[in-house]
Amino acid sequence: MKRMYAWISMICMVAGLVSCNLNMPKEKNTSYETLTVKKQDITVPVKYSAKMKGRTDVLISPQVSGQLTRIAVTEGQQVTKGTVLFVIDPRNSQLDLEAAEASLDAALASESSAKQELESTRNLFEKKIVSQYMLTDAENAYKHALAAVKEARATVNRARVTLGFCTITAPVTGIIGEIPVRTGEQVSPGTLLTIVSGNSNMDAEFSVTEALVEQMVQYGMSTADVDKYIASLPVVTFVMKNGTEYPHKGRITSMTGVVNASTGSLSCKASFPNPDGHLYSGIQGTIVLPYAEKDVIVIPQKAVVRLQDKSLVYKVQADSTATAVDVTVEDVGNGQECIVTSGLNVGDKIVTTGANNVKEGQQVLFAEEPEK
Repeated sequence: MKRMYAWISMICMVAGLVSCNLNMPKEKNTSYETLTVKKQDITVPVKYSAKMKGRTDVLISPQVSGQLTRIAVTEGQQVTKGTVLFVIDPRNSQLDLEAAEASLDAALASESSAKQELESTRNLFEKKIVSQYMLTDAENAYKHALAAVKEARATVNRARVTLGFCTITAPVTGIIGEIPVRTGEQVSPGTLLTIVSGNSNMDAEFSVTEALVEQMVQYGMSTADVDKYIASLPVVTFVMKNGTEYPHKGRITSMTGVVNASTGSLSCKASFPNPDGHLYSGIQGTIVLPYAEKDVIVIPQKAVVRLQDKSLVYKVQADSTATAVDVTVEDVGNGQECIVTSGLNVGDKIVTTGANNVKEGQQVLFAEEPEK
């Protein structure tokens, strides 16, 4: 009886499964997302290491020797043109000026005496009392006195200039750099007191590859044409080392005409406005130059499978199977796309989403089943 009940139960289960067969879901093959390769134009952000420099960085050194009696500024201070920076003991220069002024007074007195002597001798000559020789001698004495006055005046002016050198002022508007000297030290014309960085406009110095320059500037262009081309280049961006993007855009202002033999690059400058003084001479960062790539193959990065040192893309064959092909790609900097320089042709169909899960020879496209 137990064996009979077991058979009856099994028959009931089979009958139930058969009756439910119409409601059981069928497995459906899903196609992978694909893309047909074509060419297009795209702007690629090319990045170069750069260093900021004030357009008018001026080294401040004394033009006279003496004891430094006053430092009127501090490091990092913003100054305007004409601001007093340093004062050197002026007493020796003041004494030299006073001595020069005294010599000028003496020269003026001698010039006055020589003039009177000449006038007297000329009157006597006209009365034929003295000879031509005496008149000529008086004229020469007067000329000598005039020359002595000119020399004395030049000495006075030179002494005044030297005295003025004792007070050193800012030649440009800018920011004070490091001050390596201290009050009381002896300084001379070879002593570096500080650097005033004219920071109203800053130049970012960087180097570009010779190959890029050849693409940008046509061979045989005149200097004027190159200048016009540089002026037409798009604005550039400066990114700080911490990743912060400087809010003001800059423009490339110059490219040297000499290629560095060791690096194969050319030095360039990009000028940036610095109205808020946030840029300092010497800071480093990255110049981002938007470079237009025309008529190139662009594909999504998700379509590229990285395998050690290779980059693979799965190309869809006529029978809907996938075949891996080696490609050479360049990053375009937007985190989503890349340029294919070799391995694909216009019209090729490739797998995009899910490419990492595809296997060689796997069918990736399936015909849609008609709805019932």
